[in-house]
Amino acid sequence: MSDVLLWVDCEMTGLDVEKEEICEIALVPTDFSLVPLDPGRDFVIRPSRAALEGMGEFVRSMHTKNGLLPLLDSARPLKEVKGEILAYASGFVSREHKGYLAGNTIGSDKKFIDKYLPELSAMLSYRTVDVSSIKELCRRWYPEAFASKPVKHGDDRSLADIIESIDELKYYKRTIFRPESFGEARAQVEASSLLKTWQAKGVRLVDYSNITKKD
Repeated sequence: MSDVLLWVDCEMTGLDVEKEEICEIALVPTDFSLVPLDPGRDFVIRPSRAALEGMGEFVRSMHTKNGLLPLLDSARPLKEVKGEILAYASGFVSREHKGYLAGNTIGSDKKFIDKYLPELSAMLSYRTVDVSSIKELCRRWYPEAFASKPVKHGDDRSLADIIESIDELKYYKRTIFRPESFGEARAQVEASSLLKTWQAKGVRLVDYSNITKKD
């Protein structure tokens, strides 16, 4: 089992993976204590002319404001940068020792990684760590903690977004992942088990004769 979180954030020409392209990608590896294993790398990528010309006004305005758009003309295309991205990632994860993709709303980034960087996808577990999922739970379960979460200052640039996402998860780790009696917590969960409730209604979901615990 790998203990590496590979934090990735992509800036794209839009969110439609069928026609949009990556214009920036940053990677930062950490352990599960959220300690960086390296300062990370940021790669600005020149999209195709079609992707640039088809960029919507909202995205164009955002990338103009954050300074990314002016950098794209002199950037290299993905086919020239891909080797460097994979070489950097392979210093921390591999097909044999897969890492866990981490980030904020990481599902959107993963779609573009799967399409444009399948070799990187092959180094990653199918499991991901999405800070936005924890954020939404915190918003509803611990509203006081949510109200006090760190303010984000990022300007929609990849490396800054990653660093602030790591800090955000550090905050949740210290505030809402608070340990309690493991025995008491397990007893409470098992007493109100949805699995057992459904099975009591005649919906057979698992075979209790199989005592193998699956993660």
